[in-house]
Amino acid sequence: PACAIDGQGSGLVFEHSSMRTLVTRTQGMAAAPTPVLIHGETGTGKEAIARSLHGTRSGAYVALNCGGLARELLASELFGYVEGAFTGARRGGMTGKIEAAEGGTLFLDEIGELPLDMQPLLLRVLEQGEIYRLGENTPRKVNFRLVTATHRDLRADVAAGRFRMDLYYRIAVASLVIPPLRERGGDVLLLAQYYLRRFSHEAGLQPLPALAPEAREAMLRYAWP
Repeated sequence: PACAIDGQGSGLVFEHSSMRTLVTRTQGMAAAPTPVLIHGETGTGKEAIARSLHGTRSGAYVALNCGGLARELLASELFGYVEGAFTGARRGGMTGKIEAAEGGTLFLDEIGELPLDMQPLLLRVLEQGEIYRLGENTPRKVNFRLVTATHRDLRADVAAGRFRMDLYYRIAVASLVIPPLRERGGDVLLLAQYYLRRFSHEAGLQPLPALAPEAREAMLRYAWP
């Protein structure tokens, strides 16, 4: 099997031509500053591709899931805040994920879940190259590579008024689509063997157990939603 390993240590095990094409495109985009939008169903490996896009940048790779936080917490995590910005703000303030990604990559997963009223704030960052921490009136210059990911149809969200068109075109300068496992032929068996070896090694099993023929057939028949 082919195995693509990036500098962060995340691996992709594959053999199917669609994944070979994807990895080749990802490698070609790694050095560019262009924002990239990754489309893929849940579990297809969007963060592994995002880490590969980080490449050899000197700055940090910083990730944030836009769908897992309340609006207020998401704003402070993304933009940071100054001391006294709100009740409970830590002394000295906090650096947000955008600033933390200076010189590196900011990966925003589930970008389609970003609240509509926060989208203009992110758009301004991308247009002006500067941010305002919450409670602050002085802009801070930022320079980072933006990678976003979603399982949603953002074009449909734009048409429905749930996502800003101007932000969509800013984040989707380039795009990558990760094929689901059910469209990758025998890759499921490669992955099964990979995990069988890995877990057997962790458990100290010798010799390594083998997949029964009926197990292999069941994996190939399954739709893998």
